[in-house]
Amino acid sequence: MGLSKAEGSEPDQRDEGAAERAGRADEAAEPGGPVEPEGDGPEEVGGLVPGVAEDPQETQVRRARRRRRTRRVLLGAVVLLCTGALLIVGTGWYAYEHYTGRVDRIPNVFPTNVPAAAIPAPSKGGQTFLLVGIDARSDLPTTGKGAKAPEWQPGAQRSDTMMLVHLPADGKHAYVVSLPRDSWVAVPGHGSAKLNAAFSWGGPPLLIDTVQRLSKVKIDHLAVVDWSGFRKLTDAVGGVDITVDKTVSRRNGAGMWDAGTHHMDGDEALDYVRERYGLPRGDLDRTHRQQNFLRAVLNKVLSGDTLSNPLKAKRMLDEVTNSVSVDDSLSNGALRDLIWGMKDVRSSDMAFMNAPVAGFDMIKGQSVVLLDANGTSALWEAMRNDTMADYVASNTLDRLGNKVS
Repeated sequence: MGLSKAEGSEPDQRDEGAAERAGRADEAAEPGGPVEPEGDGPEEVGGLVPGVAEDPQETQVRRARRRRRTRRVLLGAVVLLCTGALLIVGTGWYAYEHYTGRVDRIPNVFPTNVPAAAIPAPSKGGQTFLLVGIDARSDLPTTGKGAKAPEWQPGAQRSDTMMLVHLPADGKHAYVVSLPRDSWVAVPGHGSAKLNAAFSWGGPPLLIDTVQRLSKVKIDHLAVVDWSGFRKLTDAVGGVDITVDKTVSRRNGAGMWDAGTHHMDGDEALDYVRERYGLPRGDLDRTHRQQNFLRAVLNKVLSGDTLSNPLKAKRMLDEVTNSVSVDDSLSNGALRDLIWGMKDVRSSDMAFMNAPVAGFDMIKGQSVVLLDANGTSALWEAMRNDTMADYVASNTLDRLGNKVS
C-alpha cells in the first residue's frame, strides 16, 4: 500500500511543478507581473530539465512569450523610425515656417494709376524679380527685420544696384541681367533721367513702373537689400573669395586692388562693389563686380561646408532674413515654393550679363549709359517668352567671366 502510494505521488509532484512553472509564465505575461528570465536555471538546456519531458502546455506558453517579445521589439523599432521621420519633417517644416515668416514685407511697391497700355502682360512662363541694392550712405539698416529707417524717403536713397532676375518655369537655371544705374531712360512724370533717379524720386513704385515701361516685362516681385545688410550677409558666410584679373586703383579705400584672388569681409566687399571711377568701363565694370560678388556669395552659401554645418547655416539664414525685404504679395507659401523649386540650382547654372549697351554720352552735364534699343528688344522678348536659354546661346553678350576687374 505504501509502495503504491509512493508510486502514485510522483506523477502528482511533476504535475504540480509544471503547473507552478506555467503559473509563473502567465504572471510574466501580465502587465506589471514579474519578469521571467529566458532560461529556467543553470541546470536547464534550451528550457528543458534533463531527463524530464517538457509539458506541451509549457511549450505553448514559452512560444507565446517569445512571439510577444518579438512583437514588442518590432513595434519599438517602428515607433522609433516614425518618431525620427516626424522629427526630420517637423524640423524642416519649422525651418521653412520660421525663416519665410521672418522675411520683411514692403507694402505698396507696385505702381498704381498706370495707363493700361503701359502695363505689361504676364510672361509666358517663369517669374521675373527686380533685385534692388540701395545705398542710403547710412549705418542704419533700411531693409530686413532689423530695419531702423524706412526703405525709401524722397531724395534719401538711390538704387545703386538693379538686376532683373528671371527664373524660368523649369526651375533649372536663373538669368541675372544688370541694368546700369546710369542708363538714360524715360522716367514717368519726370522726363528723361538716369535710371537710379527713379527710386530716389518715387521709391519702388516709380522704379518698377520705369523698368516695366522700358522692357515691357512684367515684374512679378521685388527684393531690396541695403549696404548694411550687404556687409552682414558677407560676414555671415565667412567672407567671400573674389578674383580680380588685373591691378586697378582703389578709390574707396587705401592702396590698390591687386590682380589675384582676394578673401573679402563685408567692408572690403562693399568697397569692391561700390568702385567705378578707377575701372576701365566705369559703371559697366561695376555691374560685373556686383554680379561677381553675388556669384561668390551663392557659391559660399550653397557649398557643402555651409549647408552641412548647422551653426553656419543658421547664421547665414538669420542674416538673409534680417537683411532682405520683399514685396508683400510674396506670401510665405509662395516663398517656400520658390525655394523648393530652385533647390537644385547652383551658381554654375546661372548666367550673369549686362543689358546690351550702345555706348556712353554726356547729357545735361552727366555721364550716362545709352542702352542698345535693338539688343535689349531681343532680350526683353526672351524674358517675356521664357526663352532665355535660347537667347543666351544665340547672342553675343556682355557676360560675367571667371574674372573681372
